[in-house]
Amino acid sequence: MPRIFDNIELKLLPDLQSAIQASYRADFCVGYFNLRGWKEIANRVDEWQGGVGHCVRLLVGMQKLPQEELHGLYSFSPQEDELDNPTKQKLKKRLAEEFKQQLTLGAPTNNDEVSLQKLASQLKEKKVQVKLFLRHTLHAKLYLLFREDNFNPIIGYLGSSNLTLGGMSSLV
Repeated sequence: MPRIFDNIELKLLPDLQSAIQASYRADFCVGYFNLRGWKEIANRVDEWQGGVGHCVRLLVGMQKLPQEELHGLYSFSPQEDELDNPTKQKLKKRLAEEFKQQLTLGAPTNNDEVSLQKLASQLKEKKVQVKLFLRHTLHAKLYLLFREDNFNPIIGYLGSSNLTLGGMSSLV
């Protein structure tokens, strides 16, 4: 029977943590990702082998700011679906900077620094692969966890929970 994780009565985070512990790889697609959300599941991912087929593949499609959307809607220049390479590189650089700011938002604690070092290590060990989706804004939130189980090999979570602490629990 499907369950609805509203992060009020039923929180996504404990269930996701258990599912990761029982899995060997995962595919996540989220609009937002931050360090405080990642640190809640990082230790479980640390136990994975890493590399192709044994890691978290994370697709992040950060949303545009409202003023950017308005500018695009009311711009005189035509909107194209396909981006040229210089524009892609510029966007990747800008999004990486925004991503950096997002990871360090608020007063960082010693625990935050440890989590950032863990994420850096997981990226180097190929336990986590992060890609930015740039073609258009990506609002979907999907968590797929793959297990060695003949009857239930994939656990899926679909909804409105980003990979942030606020997105997976009522804690902020």
